[in-house]
Amino acid sequence: MKVIIFGATGMVGQGVLRECLLADDIECILTLGRSPSGQRHPKLRELLHTDLFDYRAIESDLHGFDACFFCLGVSAAGLSEAEYTRLSHDLTLAAAQTLARINPKMTFTYVSGAGTDSTERGRTMWARVKGKTENDLLRLPFKAVYLFRPGIIQPLHGARSKTTAYRIVYTILKPLLPILRALLPNMILTTEIIGKAMLTVARRGAAKAILEARDINTVAQETALEDDCPN
Repeated sequence: MKVIIFGATGMVGQGVLRECLLADDIECILTLGRSPSGQRHPKLRELLHTDLFDYRAIESDLHGFDACFFCLGVSAAGLSEAEYTRLSHDLTLAAAQTLARINPKMTFTYVSGAGTDSTERGRTMWARVKGKTENDLLRLPFKAVYLFRPGIIQPLHGARSKTTAYRIVYTILKPLLPILRALLPNMILTTEIIGKAMLTVARRGAAKAILEARDINTVAQETALEDDCPN
C-alpha cells in the first residue's frame, strides 16, 4: 500500500508513522504538514506544505495513494467555536475533499476523540465540531471512512505530544499509565495499538465506521493474533 499521513509530528501521528515504517506491505509513505518529522527511511517522503486549506499547488504529489491517516488536531482550549471549527473541521475537510476527488478508491481514517457528539447539537463545543467533522467525512466519496475515537493514550517508543499542557500531564502520569492500561485495556490505548489498528482497517476494513477505544483495541488484538499464527 501507499499511504499519506497528516500530523506525523504529533503524538498519535508519530505512532502511526512508526507502524507504517515497520510494515512490510507499506511500500511508500508520504507525510504532509508544516514541519518535518525528523525521520529518515527509504520508503518515507516528507512534503512540507504551509497552507493546509489549499492543495492546488501540490495535487500532482497526491495521486495514487491507497490510504490516508489523518492525525492532525488542535486543542479547543481558549478558542471560540468559529476558530475551533476552522482549525478542526474546515482544515480536515479541505484535505479530505481534495483526496476524495483525486483518490476515490482511498480509505480515509480520521482521529476524532472519545465523547464526540454525532448529533452536532450537544452542549460541549469541541464534541459538536468533531461530530460535524465526522458526519461530513462520511458523506465524501471515498472507498471507506473510519473514525477513531480514542480516549486516554499512552505514548510509546518515544512518541510525545506537541501540546505543552499534554506533555506535562503525560510526564506526571507516566508511571501510572502502564498499570492503568493493564487494568483498563479497553479504555486506555497506546500509540502502537492505534497505529496497528489504523493499518488493519486500511488493509481489510472494519465492521463499522466509528471505532471507540474498545473497538480500536479489539482490531489491534486481532491483528496481533494473526501475526502470531504460523502460515
